[in-house]
Amino acid sequence: MAREPIYLTQRGLERIKEELRYLSEEKRQELAEYMGAALADGDLRENAAYDEARLLQSANETRIADLEAILDRAVVVEQEEGAEAVAQLGASLELEDGGGSRVTFHLVGTHEADILENRISDESPLGQELMGKRAGDEVALTLGGGTVTYTVVEVRFE
Repeated sequence: MAREPIYLTQRGLERIKEELRYLSEEKRQELAEYMGAALADGDLRENAAYDEARLLQSANETRIADLEAILDRAVVVEQEEGAEAVAQLGASLELEDGGGSRVTFHLVGTHEADILENRISDESPLGQELMGKRAGDEVALTLGGGTVTYTVVEVRFE
């Protein structure tokens, strides 16, 4: 059974590689030192620090395995040169409401979505609504419980 590819932007791929490097090289070492200190405290049956160190180490190794699996299936999306600017994975859309306020959303893969940076998954309801839009298109977005109509000012690729 073929595993589904995981689509990422180049930026998302680099962030995942950096997190994997940090967890594998730095965090592993920190946790090993923490576990060593906990072992030095003696009786492991009643050693909360040792139990915590084991849990942290397990969580770290799980995250490393998850990141390696993502990288194993990663496909970096790229915009073809000369292609019309149509919202797709990797696009940034600048939107303007009727009052002239502007907001920019970045369409990214699920594994790199971050609402605090306006990095919206292409699989989210908002991302699905933005997919395929071009400059000049109108889009009605439900944000914070209300619906706002925006005009797409620009679609660009970084």
